[in-house]
Amino acid sequence: MSLEAVMGSGAAAAGHWVAVIGGATAGAEVAAHLADKQVNVVVFDQNPRPYGKIEDGLPRWHEALRKKEYHLIDDKLTRPRVHYVPLCKIGRDVDFDDLTDRWGFSVVVLACGAWRDRTLPLPEAARFVGKGLVYQNPFVVAFNHAEAPGQPGPPLADGALVIGGGLAAIDVAKILMLETTRRALALQGVDAPLVELEHKGIPAFLTAHGLQFADLGLRACTIVYRRREEDMPLVEIQDGADAAQIDKTQKTRLRILHHAQEKFLFRVQPLALAEAILPDEDGHVRALRIRRAKAKDHDTLTPTDDLFDMPTTLIVSAIGSVPEPIKGVPLRGELFDFSDWHLGRLASHSNVFSVGNVVTGRGNIAASRKHAREISESAVAAFLGLNADRAAESEVAFQLSAPARSQAQNVAHAVAIQLETQVPPASSTLLTRVHALQARVGYTGDYAAWIAAHPPRA
Repeated sequence: MSLEAVMGSGAAAAGHWVAVIGGATAGAEVAAHLADKQVNVVVFDQNPRPYGKIEDGLPRWHEALRKKEYHLIDDKLTRPRVHYVPLCKIGRDVDFDDLTDRWGFSVVVLACGAWRDRTLPLPEAARFVGKGLVYQNPFVVAFNHAEAPGQPGPPLADGALVIGGGLAAIDVAKILMLETTRRALALQGVDAPLVELEHKGIPAFLTAHGLQFADLGLRACTIVYRRREEDMPLVEIQDGADAAQIDKTQKTRLRILHHAQEKFLFRVQPLALAEAILPDEDGHVRALRIRRAKAKDHDTLTPTDDLFDMPTTLIVSAIGSVPEPIKGVPLRGELFDFSDWHLGRLASHSNVFSVGNVVTGRGNIAASRKHAREISESAVAAFLGLNADRAAESEVAFQLSAPARSQAQNVAHAVAIQLETQVPPASSTLLTRVHALQARVGYTGDYAAWIAAHPPRA
């Protein structure tokens, strides 16, 4: 039922109304769970489509996984009692305090993800943005939409450096290696479709064309990681793990990392503390100054006096993502100041819950895995494109978003319990205000028609 139809039906409009800010995996799960309990839900999303990091943060070679996630989100946002408001950013188009205090929503759920890159903590780093320094989020978004008309694609350079560790850094390194390899092959008259190259891996693709990587004249990109390779958080060490379990997890991490390096040919510089970006005479990036470190274990990192420079013209910072600040939501450092991190509660707003990456401070589909008791090595390998069976791979990689859905269900359950103890606030203007936001962007209440008219670009 469209919101316009609800406005004409007093019975349908009665009861609790919940605002969900963000419509991707976690937000859609909360919306569907509450709607199934006969709660009315309005989902606000800042983008035309509600797919969030599934569309803009998941590299575009994940075709099957992306389509699967799209379908799940669509299914949940077309449930009865769920109403969608596209192109509406809270804090810009609507005040957060209006939603929580004045519009008549019983509860507001933050599910807006982590879209802002952590600032690279190097001297004068900001002056190099656009001059050889780029952050992970805009880099991946540019890559995902590179085939759209008028889109330039991400900046590329042979010998690029990726600062960071984990799955996000490997995704960036893969993009750099695949795209620079495709460009070098094009100069030799060889067409290298992205998905085929990613699926086969660079060495196998080159062998099939009678080539070796050395024939391309490329140096490869390097991940600059501050800790040891076995400390890279590709698989989480479970709380309370003993020495044997830690050793097993670290060996799994190394196995995954080295497999990815063999297939995509990026390098890793471990125990490397980035100290400064060095400019050329025009103010562009020419090198990254590194201080070597020593480590006996994950908890011990000791800087040394050994400095060296890594020449490069491109640095991609992939050190993590945090939520964008919203006026009215208190901050503690770079994260929202939650009084309850399990349910994302705010001491300043008793009717606010939060779910997904906005709570974890993680910025990609795989990073939510920490909420699970265990994510298999095969799931991480599938996400990184290391399995031979690509059809089965999407099913295995799909495990990575299961923790986000599980956490969202827990939050939705807590919201439902709170709603049972309170009387719905009386507001004759809530539906009028929401309908006006929909009409402002031309949304008629037909979700399927809207998505068909505004399809994902990739």
